[in-house]
Amino acid sequence: MSTHTNDRTVIHRLMTTPGRWAVVGLSANRKRTAYEVSGYVQSLGHEIVPVHPRAEEAHGATGYASLAEVPGEIDVVDIFVNSDLAGGVVDEAIAAGAKAVWLQLDVIDEAAAERARAAGLDVVMDTCPLIEGHRLSLR
Repeated sequence: MSTHTNDRTVIHRLMTTPGRWAVVGLSANRKRTAYEVSGYVQSLGHEIVPVHPRAEEAHGATGYASLAEVPGEIDVVDIFVNSDLAGGVVDEAIAAGAKAVWLQLDVIDEAAAERARAAGLDVVMDTCPLIEGHRLSLR
């Protein structure tokens, strides 16, 4: 159970301000939740950058094997990995200079969230952009 409380204004800003979202765990597998959710995020006007060990293209975007390989700025790191791996991804997001991390529904790591906040990143945890987008009546 998460003790983190998501800031609704942060969620609204991240969802409505066009940005570059590195989606960790996104592959070309259209049956995976990451594929559907990232397609929705892209439909809102965000650039999607797939990050997966196989570095597969998804949604017409070049894939990268790690966050460290992604060129340019990253606004949001959307984390589609198990909670036990999320902390390492958050640390990579901090090192990459990301502005925010979004830990997906049921992905909870309080210590990693605190590290991200301490580094100045916005943190959203244990929710999904698709759920939040519907709540906000986006598309």
